[in-house]
Amino acid sequence: MAAAPVWSVDPRTGKQREQAATEATAEEVDAAVRAAHAARQALADRTVRAAFLRTAADELEAAGGTLVETADAETALGPARLTGELARTCYQLRAFAGIVDEGEFLGVVIDHPDDTATPPVPDLRRHKVPLGVVAVYAASNFPFAFSVPGGDTASALAAGCPVVVKAHPDHPALSERVAGVLRRAAARHGIPEGVVGLVHGFDAGLSLIRHPLVAAAGFTGSVRGGRALFDAAAARPVPIPFHGELGSLNPVVVTEAAAAERGEAIGAGLAGSMTLGVGQFCVKPGLVLVPAGDAGDGLVKTLADALAGTGEGVLLDHRMRGNFVAGVAERAALPGVSAPVPPGPGGEHTVSAGFLTVPAGRLAAGGAYDLLLEECFGPVTVVARYDDESEVRAVLSRLPGNLTATVQLSAEEAAGRGRGAEILAELTPLAGRVLVNGWPTGVAVAPAQHHGGPYPATTSTSTSVGGTAIERWLRPVAYQGVPEALLPPELRDDNPLGLPRRFNGVLER
Repeated sequence: MAAAPVWSVDPRTGKQREQAATEATAEEVDAAVRAAHAARQALADRTVRAAFLRTAADELEAAGGTLVETADAETALGPARLTGELARTCYQLRAFAGIVDEGEFLGVVIDHPDDTATPPVPDLRRHKVPLGVVAVYAASNFPFAFSVPGGDTASALAAGCPVVVKAHPDHPALSERVAGVLRRAAARHGIPEGVVGLVHGFDAGLSLIRHPLVAAAGFTGSVRGGRALFDAAAARPVPIPFHGELGSLNPVVVTEAAAAERGEAIGAGLAGSMTLGVGQFCVKPGLVLVPAGDAGDGLVKTLADALAGTGEGVLLDHRMRGNFVAGVAERAALPGVSAPVPPGPGGEHTVSAGFLTVPAGRLAAGGAYDLLLEECFGPVTVVARYDDESEVRAVLSRLPGNLTATVQLSAEEAAGRGRGAEILAELTPLAGRVLVNGWPTGVAVAPAQHHGGPYPATTSTSTSVGGTAIERWLRPVAYQGVPEALLPPELRDDNPLGLPRRFNGVLER
């Protein structure tokens, strides 16, 4: 039987553009994984590894015009947004190259023998080593930054792990082109092109997670798809780590004082955040707790005015469009829910932005209203109007884990006078990133960043953005009583690689 074709589709028209690839057979997945496994040793030299990452960034920039054009044709995200995303991706690759050069991620610790300790301490030397081949499942909404050249790939390669990427069906042509760029960059440093594998197809994704040479996986996508892969990873004869980002509501609490002080500014900021990228951000604010009565009315009116003037947008594919239209209709049909600006279908290929309102007490009651506490991917948010602080606490107590949680405070509350600290304490257990007087859309690539959160936001406590994302693909090894001549260079007393380390309890940089 001939392999099934993989078509590139224009979401603006729903028409096929070109055949980008074919779905990988189980044999082809096996070949890709084995080629990646064979490339491990080529990544062992940190100098070569860092140079490869920098060259990859250079090559992506050199091909930027063509890549952005292809990405726009497959995602309708627009050249401006995609150009910025490509720049972010290249920055991320170079940032990981710097982390590789620095070497602190290896976590080198050396303890010489101490017979006076209780119990006695033998000669112990610890560092971190790469896990092996990493399966990367690309996301739809960030065709560069969370796809073939994205954070999972960059951090895995930085850790010394080859990757096999399961391409997202929404941008297969771009995936092929980007994989080619990364392979050319690898070849320039004598690294086998198999260090970056690429496969297409649903069945290929399952074959990949089950392959015995795959040592870990990274995923960004839906709760349903991510949970299926997570369960498959756990059900293997040898279970593997699965770092999945699955979904997030990203609640926002607006205090009564903040709404009274700057309700219009908050409403305008909310409109911009929830419609950014046509609402297709994993950190889109999907639930906003706003005080009832006059205090919150100005905020809601500003939000309505801003959304009424927002043009229609194209979602990443027609399946997502169908899910969005059905999802907002089901939510709007609940008793007590109103739609001051109705979200839903626009033209044949577009959707319109809007928001729903509901008394917060209904959310606290649960039942059918639990639907409003689930992520709806697209340009919609739910504004829950609360009468008092007890309703806020009741709603927050019913929320699942999130990537972000935000509180909008007044100037007095931000200065420590009021409930600001108390609300922060209530939000912290819910999310991996907690914001004050900001908006969660826009995830900076920075050392202190954390992009993760309690389940179902993610399946682990790790971050997929920022320097510490590299830790997902490493495991510690301690050597005891090993003669100096047999130790890896990272663990020798004379520190020939000049690594930062903790030597007999003293931090050395």
